[in-house]
Amino acid sequence: MTNSSPELKSQIGAAAEHLKQVRTEMAKVIVGQTALVERLLVGLVARGHILLEGLPGLAKTASVSALARATHCQFSRIQFTPDLLPGDITGTLIYDPLKGTYATRTGPIFANLVLADEINRAPSKVQSALLEAMQERQVTIGDKTWPLPEPFLVLATQNPIEQEGTYPLPEAQMDRFMLKVVVGYPDAAEELQILDRMATTRPSFALNSVVSPEEIVSYQGLVNQVHVDALIRKYIVDLVIASREAAAGAGVAPELKRLVRIGASPRATINLTLAARAVALLNGRTHVTADDVKYIAPDVLRHRLLLTYEAEAEEITTENVVQTLLAKVKVP
Repeated sequence: MTNSSPELKSQIGAAAEHLKQVRTEMAKVIVGQTALVERLLVGLVARGHILLEGLPGLAKTASVSALARATHCQFSRIQFTPDLLPGDITGTLIYDPLKGTYATRTGPIFANLVLADEINRAPSKVQSALLEAMQERQVTIGDKTWPLPEPFLVLATQNPIEQEGTYPLPEAQMDRFMLKVVVGYPDAAEELQILDRMATTRPSFALNSVVSPEEIVSYQGLVNQVHVDALIRKYIVDLVIASREAAAGAGVAPELKRLVRIGASPRATINLTLAARAVALLNGRTHVTADDVKYIAPDVLRHRLLLTYEAEAEEITTENVVQTLLAKVKVP
């Protein structure tokens, strides 16, 4: 079966229509935030973890909860705090004094969708335990390793302005997130809708579970069949390499040398390709376009570039750098 076969087109078209139903259900709870919902679905079908960054009250937690309810996935929420222990996430061994044996009690990480709320409030030991689960999709408790359920997705939130009592995520862990999504304020019309819906003492929203975990796993398989042309693959590689060359003062944007300290890793190349494939699938297409890459590139790259102190002093963000690279790198 080729990438353009009628059978594949039919399967991807059906998957896109089915996933639109998830958006419809989530819209019962979430007003606006279409970009956020789109990226949650991208992560879901591309098997990529997502870091959500935004101020309090912007529906980050509510969006993840709505996604779980609309997909019939097992959902677990972990509120990260400075006194959290690795065993509070992964589980632990419980000693039975009557039998003289240990039994394994699994932790909340054993779910399809795991919300790591305020992830930067937990110390490094907890981050290390989460890192194994995110990368290896397994957990070690005692001397035994347990596989995590499929699908498995970590959706983490963090507050960008509150730094007291927080632990900045290590670069190695940041790199494990496929996407970093910046959640912004709603506009005036959307905020009025939020007021109409939520300004009651007990707002209640009934969501239908329209997609099963098994169907999500099958859609993840379809993502691998979305065609990526050689020119698009080269464009993706050119974007990532341009970020590294910028740090060396070379390539298409040598003027970024004073701003970029370290460029994106090879994991960015892989994740940008997978995410672009997922975007194509959500739009019912069997092939990736350059617009798919440009659409999702800021979310894949913004947390993988390290800027210089000079850039921070001038309040230049990775967002600015990524937009410059997208403008400079030749589109096929």
